Amino acid sequence: MSKIAVVVGSLRAESFNRKLAEALIRLPAAEGHDFTFADIGALPLYDQDDDDDQAESVKALKALVSGSDGVMFVTPEYNRSMPGVLKNAIDNASRPYGQSAWAGKPAGVIGVSVGAIGTALAQQHLRNVLAYLDMPTLGAPEAFLQWKEGLLNEDGTVGAQSADFLGGWMTAFLDYVAIHSA
Repeated sequence: MSKIAVVVGSLRAESFNRKLAEALIRLPAAEGHDFTFADIGALPLYDQDDDDDQAESVKALKALVSGSDGVMFVTPEYNRSMPGVLKNAIDNASRPYGQSAWAGKPAGVIGVSVGAIGTALAQQHLRNVLAYLDMPTLGAPEAFLQWKEGLLNEDGTVGAQSADFLGGWMTAFLDYVAIHSA
């Protein structure tokens, strides 16, 4: 079916957002789709001086995004915004000007945090950037998740209390990708 690039905005070894992303792609709604995780930790800090000779890690990210039907962003919230490592990945793959890998790619935005508002503000900032990059982005359902017992099971699958909601989000996202990549 669809090829989906997965961009997790956290590099932490025990990242809640990486665990969430891995659980989401194991949902029944995700069956038959191909999910590939981007390695954003290998990217250099964006520097316009490098636009004419981009690092291999930047070329790899751009190739992954360009070859995908859609992009699933799974992001934590740092200081009421998206993490710098995520913004760096976005900047690297959007350059040089006029050669953005993101343009036209349908996106889904989701995230989890220990705070009660989840990743609401990080997602809003990310959505602003995605709009500028010409990425049609799933508007609803929104998913501002709080990391707490029952969200995921010990085996890394989505918990029973969250399965309907997260399965619905994944279905909506993949349907959105199908509509926009047709």
